[in-house]
Amino acid sequence: MNVRIALALAVFVLSAGVGCGGSASVATTSMTPPTPLTAFKNAYLEFRYPQSWRPLAFQVPPTALHFDPPVDRLKSSGVLVVWENQGYPGWTLSTQPGKNLNVDGRPAKRVVSRPGDCGTIGADETVSVQIARPQVASNLTSFRACLRGPNLADQEREIMALLASTRFLQP
Repeated sequence: MNVRIALALAVFVLSAGVGCGGSASVATTSMTPPTPLTAFKNAYLEFRYPQSWRPLAFQVPPTALHFDPPVDRLKSSGVLVVWENQGYPGWTLSTQPGKNLNVDGRPAKRVVSRPGDCGTIGADETVSVQIARPQVASNLTSFRACLRGPNLADQEREIMALLASTRFLQP
């Protein structure tokens, strides 16, 4: 059973991804100023993201069992980020594929697919991170980022910076 908590759901679309010009990148040299960031916070988590992204609220039916993105198509340089709390009887992180990492001290696994599930909306890459919820058996926090080029490396850095800034406020 897939349990989604609406209050824990945060969706962000890079403004260029929905038709409003502009793009963002994380600067790694001293020649380019860093991307200005803003914060998101709800009862469950908080994180920082580029100011050029804009929040897009949407409702997910609690009985939905598959990824159903809230946009029809990403435009060039578009990014869509979706957070969900999910529960599956018997689910464990150890049985999941991916590269090990930690998000706010919680064990997680990261899988990058090209194009992955996000290909249905024109994305070139899907970054999926499953984050264990240690105090809630058989539950996870799912993070999915849909990225459309041409600046995938910059977008990946922004996604990893978002994850590094994430703090969970509840189990």
